[in-house]
Amino acid sequence: MVNITITGANGKMGKFIASVVKERSDCQIISGIDLITTPTPDFTVYAKPQELPEKPDVIIDFSHPSALNDLLEYGLSTGTAIVFATTGYTEEQIAQIKKAAEQIPVFFTFNMSLGINLLCKLAKTAAAVLGGQFDIEIVEKHHNQKIDAPSGTAIMLANSINETLGNDRHYVYDRHSQRKKREKNEIGMHSIRGGTIVGEHDVIFAGRDEVITLSHSAASKEVFAVGAVNAAVFLANQSAGLYDMENVVESM
Repeated sequence: MVNITITGANGKMGKFIASVVKERSDCQIISGIDLITTPTPDFTVYAKPQELPEKPDVIIDFSHPSALNDLLEYGLSTGTAIVFATTGYTEEQIAQIKKAAEQIPVFFTFNMSLGINLLCKLAKTAAAVLGGQFDIEIVEKHHNQKIDAPSGTAIMLANSINETLGNDRHYVYDRHSQRKKREKNEIGMHSIRGGTIVGEHDVIFAGRDEVITLSHSAASKEVFAVGAVNAAVFLANQSAGLYDMENVVESM
């Protein structure tokens, strides 16, 4: 039985995760962490990880980048594995996460959806075949409450494609101030915010007289909760290192 603590326990994703865990027999929620410490019917919620009365096997973080330092301090001091599912980290914070993985098991990805990770794999394959002759653009759509743009998933897709192409592409986020032709070594990224869109991502390969589009659409945030719980159960049995959804898929 894997004992899990949820960071952001009283948020929407925290509640989704708790409902997913309830339906499983291989893990359980023993505590939560949230600035709003209202207890749930099943576990107590604390303001900081340092207040936890019992060490969990894994912490799932679906909160805010500002919680990172406390989580890393706790994880490193207790040897607790951490699943980072929060978006909006800075490059410096991502470097901190990768550094911590040298001492504890860390799961980090920009998107917990199995489908998105398959999309990423397909985009890499397409880039290897088409990248030299096709322009590449990424369009992401999310609800009107999302703060960061472009989405972490769009960045993950772009980074994967760029690595496949030898990291010779640069990213263009906004074209309205540029009056010039598109450069060959660009990857364009475009953000749309509106309504209650959970998450949609299109990777467009535009060539001469043909266009190939790879798409993924999430109908519910529950897909991210399922992925996070799968990651937590996987991570509980791992040694120190940096893991992602590809490792989870390979273990299934």
